Amino acid sequence: MELKELQTIAKEHGLDITDRMLDQFDQYAKLLIEWNGKMNLTAICEYDKIIEKHFYDSIMCLFQEDIQGSVCDVGSGAGFPSLPMKIVRPDLQIIIVEPLQKRCLFLNAVVEALKLDGVKIINARAEDYAKIAREAYDVVCARAVANMSLLSELCIPLVKKDGLFVALKGSDGYNELDRAANALSKLGVELLSSYEDKLLDGSMRINFYFKKVKHTPMMYPRAFAKIKKQPL
Repeated sequence: MELKELQTIAKEHGLDITDRMLDQFDQYAKLLIEWNGKMNLTAICEYDKIIEKHFYDSIMCLFQEDIQGSVCDVGSGAGFPSLPMKIVRPDLQIIIVEPLQKRCLFLNAVVEALKLDGVKIINARAEDYAKIAREAYDVVCARAVANMSLLSELCIPLVKKDGLFVALKGSDGYNELDRAANALSKLGVELLSSYEDKLLDGSMRINFYFKKVKHTPMMYPRAFAKIKKQPL
């Protein structure tokens, strides 16, 4: 995918990507390729595939529900989906929670190079960060972090009451949703909507939007080892 294609598709969904934003995406892709030579940030390192499988995939979660206010991105890795979201929606306040320090170094370099205001990088594990930022954010999102049951317990405690939890999933999304029904209910969210689309190579993307309808019980999130060993 070329940047102009990204611009055209985004416009069809009501997102106006300016030439300045295209320059930021271009710079981001080049930084990702450069830094990926020094550390393992992504298996996708071809320029056109970065545009499609990272940037387009990330901004897709803006196509369905109205994302506003503070957005916490859990386990963002190289900045997805939150930094592409920030580029096309400069009004969003972005908080990235990333446990690996070397990735945080890259994320800070991107934020500085692209001159992105209103972005904060937190070097922490989500289950630890939830102890100091419980129910603090309007939106919490995650992409390619873990299965839905595990992911829910890491993310939902950070979501404000009446806020959104957005899970970016692939072709197995609906199966994951079924398996996570108990976890989602216990943690206090209900499915609001879903959005399906395909990348140019035909691979399926399914984004799920959950509304937080009640406060998450204080016992969650548990320690990560217990979450993994005994998922809800």
